[in-house]
Amino acid sequence: MINTHTHIHTHVGRHTNSVSWRRVHAAADLDDPASSSRRDSGVRTARRRPRTTAMPPPADIVKVAIEWPGAFPKLMEIDQKKPLSAIIKEVCEGWSLGNHENFALQIADNTNFYITEKNRGEVKNGSILRLTTSPYLTAVQLHERVQSSSMDAKLEALKDLASASRDITFAIEFINLDGVSLLTQMVESGTERYQKLQKIMKPCFGDLLSFTLTAFVELMDHGIVSWDTFSVTFIKKIASFVNKSALDTAVLQRSLAILESMVLNSQDLYHKVAQEITIGQLIPHLQGTDQDIQTYTVAVINALFLKAPEERRQEMAHILAQKQLRSIILSNVIRSYTAINEEMAHQLYVLQVLTFNLLEDRMMTKMDPQDQAQRDIIFELRRIAFDVECEPNHGGSMEKRKSMYTRDYKKLGFINHVNPAVDFTQIPPGMLALDNMLYFARHHQDAYVRIVLENSSREDKHECPFGRSSIELTKMLCEILKVGELPGENCQDFHPMFFTHDRSFEEFFCICIQLLNKTWKEMRATSEDFNKVMQVVREQVMRALTLKPNSLDQFKSRLQNLSYTEILKIRQSERMNQEDFQSRPILELKEKIQPEIMELIKQQRLNRLCEGTCFRKINNRRRQDKFWYCRLSPNHKVLHYGDLEESPQGEVPHDSLQDKLPVADIKAVVTGKDCPHMKEKGALKQNKEVLELAFSVLYESDEYLNFIAPDKHEYCVWTDGLNALLGKEMSSEYTKSDMDTLLSMEMKLRLLDLENIQIPEAPPPIPKEPSNYDFVYDCN
Repeated sequence: MINTHTHIHTHVGRHTNSVSWRRVHAAADLDDPASSSRRDSGVRTARRRPRTTAMPPPADIVKVAIEWPGAFPKLMEIDQKKPLSAIIKEVCEGWSLGNHENFALQIADNTNFYITEKNRGEVKNGSILRLTTSPYLTAVQLHERVQSSSMDAKLEALKDLASASRDITFAIEFINLDGVSLLTQMVESGTERYQKLQKIMKPCFGDLLSFTLTAFVELMDHGIVSWDTFSVTFIKKIASFVNKSALDTAVLQRSLAILESMVLNSQDLYHKVAQEITIGQLIPHLQGTDQDIQTYTVAVINALFLKAPEERRQEMAHILAQKQLRSIILSNVIRSYTAINEEMAHQLYVLQVLTFNLLEDRMMTKMDPQDQAQRDIIFELRRIAFDVECEPNHGGSMEKRKSMYTRDYKKLGFINHVNPAVDFTQIPPGMLALDNMLYFARHHQDAYVRIVLENSSREDKHECPFGRSSIELTKMLCEILKVGELPGENCQDFHPMFFTHDRSFEEFFCICIQLLNKTWKEMRATSEDFNKVMQVVREQVMRALTLKPNSLDQFKSRLQNLSYTEILKIRQSERMNQEDFQSRPILELKEKIQPEIMELIKQQRLNRLCEGTCFRKINNRRRQDKFWYCRLSPNHKVLHYGDLEESPQGEVPHDSLQDKLPVADIKAVVTGKDCPHMKEKGALKQNKEVLELAFSVLYESDEYLNFIAPDKHEYCVWTDGLNALLGKEMSSEYTKSDMDTLLSMEMKLRLLDLENIQIPEAPPPIPKEPSNYDFVYDCN
């Protein structure tokens, strides 16, 4: 679909443009007697040139080419102040066509979007338009054609409908004719009739269903019709397409997309979909090789997981474990030969977050000191550590047993030696910490016993308290993995290693608790240094996770390389690079240098804008078949832009960029979700990977020039440069990085002669004025 504020860039080749405009200028000369007389009088070009540049064409007049099938294209000047109906009437009269109200103008490219009063401002010089039937008439015709009794005619009609439905202007007209209801009825009742022909006409059947579902998805994607309006019969039919193994790929893909949208957009539909489809029916689609099908399958599983009531999520997790979802994803997606695309990375991240969020209940549950079952877990920790059995009640005095328990709980490193249950009343991490400790003791018993005994036998105050460490470490790991938080809309930060084990969080804890004990010894820490040790461990874990290890063993080996000594070296190196001096003279020098550095960065950004950048055109279906180029004029007063046939290999000629936008007309620069072309989110979430690269320039009253940068660097360069042109702050992360780098280099250069010299906090005092100036000599 096209956003009504989105700036249209027409797919016109440079050669076509130049020829077309030569014809336009020639025609203009023929119509202008003055121009003819000027040629005859021999007036030189040098005398005409100032008049040409001084009198640009009116801003409301755009020169376009208009096509009509079977006729020679017309080159016209369109007055944007005239009503669109009057322009269409004028075009129709030129080709002797009556009933102009039955016609409309479209952009003549593969999108075929209609021109309306709302978006007509997006038509620029050089655009190629097409005269065609009006959206209403087209909708009526397609509404009739899709009900044809001829299979071939119906198939062609559905193809046209799937294509036309991308345009919101047409979509509104078709929906007003109950078009969505017609498509749902065709899916509900028509497929039985087609299935009789399926054996002899299988390709045709698949195409009919595929284009029907495609048109349905495109129409629903505009957000005009509520998802709550669909019947159980329709839901069952869509679910049946997903449950069939040997089904057309396009039908399966669209059916999965429809199910995901139903679940996400309606709680009522979630219950209906959950009754019709099971995880077991979705699993086989992950075992194929089509990554798009795999992506939509994971998306449906995530949607069912996300919308499930709290009491159902643990049950779903148990089913996922039974069906071996994790190992199937690991084998067929993460470790497949196909590189993981950005949408799949996002869906895996969402699944990772939803899985870890199952820990939230235990994380926020306090231990009940009176609960015997919970107290038995602490007894089990003591038994495994010291290889003792619980003494019977009649053995020894009560005081003696209490004294023995207190001694052992102290060795285990609990804060409350008398009643360790109190330690687990802090939330977070609550009972999750105790769960982790018990898992470690049972599944890594040798390491557990070694850590406890090693520290309980020390008498030099350097023992690492296992109980306290486990509680704080569990809390820290929950913070790092953001347990309990909803998934981010654009995040793709999934970790392959968490898909390699069914109890990945517990194994993660087991590795980290051993790291904590090792780091404690390397730091020769005491109980007073506890928080410092935890800070170092957090840094070690974060740095290892940044490297995205593929397995828990690889994560463990990365931690081995990040010893406390190595962390100190890294910190020292970073401090040296950042010139982290806090003395007043250094800070004053920095403040003095910063404006010079900022001006240098500004000039670099503007120079890059003058070189120009090739941008992609992407709509809500990720079609990337067009390019356009934009550059800033050398005098920094005008943005030149225009369409390209393909991505340029070298410098783009100035004359190929037909459109201009004066910098003085720019009112604001908006980014991300505030951009017009990013505001409408499709059911399939097609804008996630481009949201962080999107920015728009607002000019005139309500016009936008929309950009999607090729990468993060270009995004920062252009947003910085445009903000600099508007006199606003350059606030991108690249500006901060460049400022830190250049400022650090400049500071090092200026302080080079002061190496190993202590810089005082205050300037030295000014000496007293001498009693005489006899030592001053006049060289003259």
